[in-house]
Amino acid sequence: MDAAAVLPALAAVPPGVLTGTATATVVELADPLDPQTVLTRLRAAATTPGPLLVCLAGQLHLDRRQRLPHLALARTTPATLRYTALPWHWLAGELAVRAPGTTTVVADLAADPDVWERLTTAPDLLSLGPGPLLYGRVAPAPRRGEPLAPAYLRSWAELWRSGARLPYATLHAEAAAHAASAVPEAVLLAPAPAPAPVVDQDPHPAILAAAMAGRHGEAASVAAAWEREALRRHGPRSAQAVHWTEVRADLARLAGEPARSCELWLAAAEARLALGQRTDDPEVEAAVDRAHHQWEQLGDPARARALGAPLIALRQRVPGRQPGALAALTRRMTG
Repeated sequence: MDAAAVLPALAAVPPGVLTGTATATVVELADPLDPQTVLTRLRAAATTPGPLLVCLAGQLHLDRRQRLPHLALARTTPATLRYTALPWHWLAGELAVRAPGTTTVVADLAADPDVWERLTTAPDLLSLGPGPLLYGRVAPAPRRGEPLAPAYLRSWAELWRSGARLPYATLHAEAAAHAASAVPEAVLLAPAPAPAPVVDQDPHPAILAAAMAGRHGEAASVAAAWEREALRRHGPRSAQAVHWTEVRADLARLAGEPARSCELWLAAAEARLALGQRTDDPEVEAAVDRAHHQWEQLGDPARARALGAPLIALRQRVPGRQPGALAALTRRMTG
């Protein structure tokens, strides 16, 4: 795995985009030598509050004694694997202390023949436990001298750099589809789907009732389950998936999270345009108007600047029916 090839693309992504927060800290370990150093960095990251995103690119091997997966580091050889590679269970152990839903791992991995064989019979070989959300691609290691390009992780970086604020499940589906052209036999890793919602039951009244009662976490969880079901049944580029993005955007508004609501309305508008809806379509205009309204509620200047740029770009394409909306937005951004 040519892990270093993806570093420039990841480095070009604004740190806050990676975590969905106003600011973020990025720690880059390029070709690390010592597993203890990696463990120390992981431990420090795992104990910090807020969302945590871990991006991995490299090659997996099984140690000869315990037959456990290890991530090769810069000095790893087959003979020194147990001392120079990072045990996968170390990663799981450090992330296990974090609250569920706060940790996401995106992995682009090559598997040696032993790991590849085990994956076909033990799909939970790379499980990180119930807390972290793991998205990834594992491809069979190519022949010596033919490095594998981290196309899956690079696709994530390119989607982030485009300014799109898409759910992780959508990013995974898009990146997997792009990487499949190079390595079609890869194994894809994604969180186990929640039990399918009952498709003949209208969930909207229950979701709204939970939100109005202040149970915002419950409302968001139910909406996320329905969104995952829409993605599974209809795909990321579907009207059904966009609808649930809009539901989550309105729930964020009710929860008093204007930044998150603005992000989701921006994503919904972009998704509707990608579906072929016109820039003067009422649904597209409504999504942009709502993103604009939520942006105006932001009290954090840094967050407003970060979201203002994609909002202006979208307003230029979708001016809407409110005269002067773009001019007012531009004045506030430059004022």
